[in-house]
Amino acid sequence: MQAPVTVLQTNTKRESGRTAQLGNIMAGKAVADIVRTTLGPRAMLKMLLDANGSIVLTNDGNAILREIDVSHPAAKSIIDLSRTQDQEVGDGTTSVIILAGEMLGVAEQFLERNLHPTVIIRGYLKALKDSEEILNELSFPVDVENTDEMLKIVTSCIGTKFTQRFGDLIGRLAIDAVRCVMTKLPNGTPEIDVKKYAKIEKIPGLDIEDSKVLDGVMFEKDVVVPARMRRKIENPRILLMDCPLEYKKGENQTQVELSKEEDFAALLKAEEDWIKGVCDTIASFKPDVVITEKGLSDLAAHYLTKSGISAIRRLRKTDNNRIARACGATIVNRPEEIKESDIGTRAGLFEVTKIGDDFYTFIVNCKEPKACSIILRGASKDVLNEVERNLHDALGVARNIMMDPRLVPGGGAVEMAVSRGLAERANAGAVEGPEVGPYKAVGQALEVIPRTLTQNCGANVIRTLTKLRAEHAEKHINVGINGTTGEVVDMKELGIWDPYAVRLQTINTAVECACLLLRIDDILSGLKKKDKMAPGQTRAPQVDSGDNVDSEAMLPE
Repeated sequence: MQAPVTVLQTNTKRESGRTAQLGNIMAGKAVADIVRTTLGPRAMLKMLLDANGSIVLTNDGNAILREIDVSHPAAKSIIDLSRTQDQEVGDGTTSVIILAGEMLGVAEQFLERNLHPTVIIRGYLKALKDSEEILNELSFPVDVENTDEMLKIVTSCIGTKFTQRFGDLIGRLAIDAVRCVMTKLPNGTPEIDVKKYAKIEKIPGLDIEDSKVLDGVMFEKDVVVPARMRRKIENPRILLMDCPLEYKKGENQTQVELSKEEDFAALLKAEEDWIKGVCDTIASFKPDVVITEKGLSDLAAHYLTKSGISAIRRLRKTDNNRIARACGATIVNRPEEIKESDIGTRAGLFEVTKIGDDFYTFIVNCKEPKACSIILRGASKDVLNEVERNLHDALGVARNIMMDPRLVPGGGAVEMAVSRGLAERANAGAVEGPEVGPYKAVGQALEVIPRTLTQNCGANVIRTLTKLRAEHAEKHINVGINGTTGEVVDMKELGIWDPYAVRLQTINTAVECACLLLRIDDILSGLKKKDKMAPGQTRAPQVDSGDNVDSEAMLPE
């Protein structure tokens, strides 16, 4: 008898075939169970303690899952879904995880019947294509210029969040911010970069009702010489720079040989003359405020003060870009290249204000600002962090509607309508052969959203879902679950709508993730690390963790 051949290392763990697939399905369902209770207006909160001992209180799917450390590779892949959803559309992070877990769960029955995974995937992808068509039919346009209509939509989308008790405050902030940063591209399509140009600033103190969107920007900086530079200027001329206003230092070690004492004085005078020349060049354009991303020496500050110019140094690049968009300035790279057109003149007020123990600079009352700061006030840091997460979702919803002004009914109505549509198409013979089962299973899996909504508000699940199916069988496509009471109601009358982009992205991401994980039939773990020595190498490469780095150490020649 032939001896068994060992190919893999003895410490390598291998799962293959059915074991790997069922393991992936179990991992998907386990992750979905973590966030299942955080869906809907009656959502429960999760309290998370991170490594530093600080507490996170939230019902935001992405915020919960990014704090959780998991070891299973399939679970990591599913957790990445909520991050993708958050970056793409900003909302629906909980729905996508629950739906992906259910899509994997319904595939288990087909694997037990020995149906090949590629057949299941083919059925899933056909169902996904048809779901998109049904969603298109269900969607209807909305007027983005109507503020009241927009406010209803954004408020209904974030009605499941902590900030719902503050009425339409967060919705107003989101709509104002998105309208502020929206620009039109040459081809006429809108461009809305909320991440770059709408900065959320959290300042503890006062009430949440004192939060507002500035018609300009704010950042935590004070002028360089507080006692002598002006802290309040109306209609300022603003110059933005990203070069240092101090004498250039050598890149590495610089050696200068001086033969007599006067040479040292001449060297210092050359530095002073250079700084004076730069300050004179800047002063010739008569700016009121100079802001630079790099350093600004005491001597330069002296010359600027004499010219009546207020200066701010070491500003972040992102803040500088926001100021440029708000006041119409152009960031200058060298003092010699300054032109009159580079000066920003659209700001109405430059003011440095003390809030608490810190100084904040406001550049506000801008004419047509294309960047803004959103100031959030609140009682504590925990409350502000949760309000920020809610505002991020609201900004995502408002941005989606501006980019693609189409809506679908919320409250699980759209999932039920798509599920009904897939069942009708399957019965009409749109799909044939072994793919019929997986095709219908996608429709069944979509019912998990109305089912979870019903469970979370404590209603009778079987009775409510049966009633909802009956309504949709009679073509009442706007009927869904009232997440507060658990009743079956018309979403049109209740005013609960979802952006088309969010629902489309949710179904797309969930089905594609299920297809990806079903295709895996082998999981290898315990593979050797890559930092072992290669053939002919005398020592292993040194890897610095960051704890043992000497910042003063010279680089080898």
